[in-house]
Amino acid sequence: MSFGTFSYPTPANEPVNSYAPGTPEKAALKKAIADLKKKTLDIPMYIGGKAVKTGKKVAIHPPHEIAHTLGHFHAGEEKHVNQAIDAALKAKDAWTSMSWENRAHIFLKAADLLATKYRYLMNASTMLGQSKNAYQSEIDSTCELIDFLRFNVHFLSEIYKQQPVSAPGMHNRMEWRALEGFVLAVTPFNFTAIGGNLPTSAAMCGNVVVWKPANTQIYSAQLFMRILKEAGLPDGVINLIYVDGPTIGKVCFNHPEFAGVHFTGSTGVFNNMWKVIGENISKYRSYPRIVGETGGKDFVIAHASANVDAVVTALARGAFEYQGQKCSAASRAYLPDNIAA
Repeated sequence: MSFGTFSYPTPANEPVNSYAPGTPEKAALKKAIADLKKKTLDIPMYIGGKAVKTGKKVAIHPPHEIAHTLGHFHAGEEKHVNQAIDAALKAKDAWTSMSWENRAHIFLKAADLLATKYRYLMNASTMLGQSKNAYQSEIDSTCELIDFLRFNVHFLSEIYKQQPVSAPGMHNRMEWRALEGFVLAVTPFNFTAIGGNLPTSAAMCGNVVVWKPANTQIYSAQLFMRILKEAGLPDGVINLIYVDGPTIGKVCFNHPEFAGVHFTGSTGVFNNMWKVIGENISKYRSYPRIVGETGGKDFVIAHASANVDAVVTALARGAFEYQGQKCSAASRAYLPDNIAA
């Protein structure tokens, strides 16, 4: 029982390191990269808090250095999806019953670990596994993921404050409950921060999660899972599995305890998810929540007074940085005549 009303002030954005020549952060990052390249990791799935190895190993190579092997992940199959669901549902009652502020403290601890002890290791993992440069990795895999964890706790405290108005002679109140069942988090290859945010934002609200990252993001995803465990996340709350999309969809979207999906990826895949869930709606205990982010047409608007060189740089970086492999890549430009000419 809680004897107090807990709230969390709006956090500040995590400061971005420059990694300029001669800085201590550049030296620390280079060392972390070198240390990782000396190792060949054996990467298990995490189901019910236990490391699960199937023996079906798939090699992980840096996209920019495919001759080098960073490690191998253990690929799962249909039975591992069922095991992950069972582990999540087993953990559900205790996790949902935990006070929300105690749940929040786990994710705030994870943010602190990421900002300090694991900062350079996470950056190095993202640079090697997903071919990002130091700046791209810093703003994604550390700063943005730290911000997700801290700001989500703040926003959750604001949500819990929202209560209905009571008329004279009555007292209305609302309890914000977790969903009935498990949530499936399907995360993309290109952003470590999104990979961490989709399962944790659902779990923070008292839900239990089956997390399927893209195969090309497993190298950094497994590190974040280890950070969550070190921060005190109870076994089974988030279950990290490496299974192909059709297999996980077949099991999860036909399960009566399926309660929601949190997705970032292609429009076509999300459309198919929505279609299958709709066709199976009579199988579920409740109406699943369907949350997805897909591709978009991002644009840049330049004012007539803009510096032409700055506009050119912004357009080139916005459209082609990281090979344009992100939903925020610029694909349209609205230019005044004096610049377009």
